Amino acid sequence: MKQRSMGIGGAAVAIVPRERIEQSILFMRGHKVMLDSALAKLYGVATKRLNEAVKRNLKRFPEDFMFRLTAEEVEILRSQSATSSGRHGGRRSTPYAFTENGVAMLSSILNSERAIFVNIEIMRTFTRLRQLLASHADLLRRLDAMQRGYDSQFRQVFDAIRGLMTEREREPKPRIGFDTERVDHAK
Repeated sequence: MKQRSMGIGGAAVAIVPRERIEQSILFMRGHKVMLDSALAKLYGVATKRLNEAVKRNLKRFPEDFMFRLTAEEVEILRSQSATSSGRHGGRRSTPYAFTENGVAMLSSILNSERAIFVNIEIMRTFTRLRQLLASHADLLRRLDAMQRGYDSQFRQVFDAIRGLMTEREREPKPRIGFDTERVDHAK
């Protein structure tokens, strides 16, 4: 994975690879979100420091921008990623999940040059994912339309087959064996 660098005023800042950002985006409660710990890694800060900055600016983060995970959601994530429990020196509080708008809002409270460029890449990734989902939705609509068309054609074929099967059931079946009444025992 190759990292690009950008800079303002000649200062170079490493930008995180898109794949790393894409892997950090989760789907929870009907939203694409990023967890505070993943964002902190991308920004190059401690999760605790990121959350402190957020808590100082809570008015900027309504529920549709950020929410705290439930214990059940944390357990599901833990089982999916096979991480250790928090009982062994891990995290003591449940993580925050930031929606796309919440991540955009983070850029207004995190002022480092790295945070600015990382946020730009995150916003581009969210936009690209939205475009991919829109194109997939269009393909699904087309497939559904084709399937409906084929369903009627296949229905005709199956109806014809059923018709042939019922015609055979109506035809008298040939008898197998001897007809004892017709045998002449006199000879």
